[in-house]
Amino acid sequence: MILNKQVGVFLNLVHFRFKQYLSAIFAKHGYDLTPEQFLVLDTLWDDGVLSQQELADILKKDKNSVTKLIDALERKKLVERIPDKIDRRLNLIHITELAKSMKGNITDIALDCTNQIIKDIPEEDLNVFVNVLNKMAENMSASDNNCGDGKAL
Repeated sequence: MILNKQVGVFLNLVHFRFKQYLSAIFAKHGYDLTPEQFLVLDTLWDDGVLSQQELADILKKDKNSVTKLIDALERKKLVERIPDKIDRRLNLIHITELAKSMKGNITDIALDCTNQIIKDIPEEDLNVFVNVLNKMAENMSASDNNCGDGKAL
């Protein structure tokens, strides 16, 4: 398999398996939460009250995806939308007491899972991996994308 195809295949595989793995661990511990929903909560725990657009920007997700995540979290009584007092068109997302009460435990679970995933990988390799992923993200954000011009590795 050519190298650039392997990159795509393994990025997709690891992303899919990571979501499955974390979802299963959350469920095992009694949390009905997807990794994406956890990421929203984690962002709110760290950054405080945010608008849906601010969440979308931080998470690098489109606004519709964030709306669906917020809807699900609201149904689970983990967040609530409160209209902005200045601009009623904006909804500010607040975490509930229930979400606050689960922060420490579920964060520990997520960190333990991540530690399990990266065990036996030297820190230097992990730093290279993160730098490579960051560079790939930058390349995809480049405005002069030349995809489809026939140049392959």
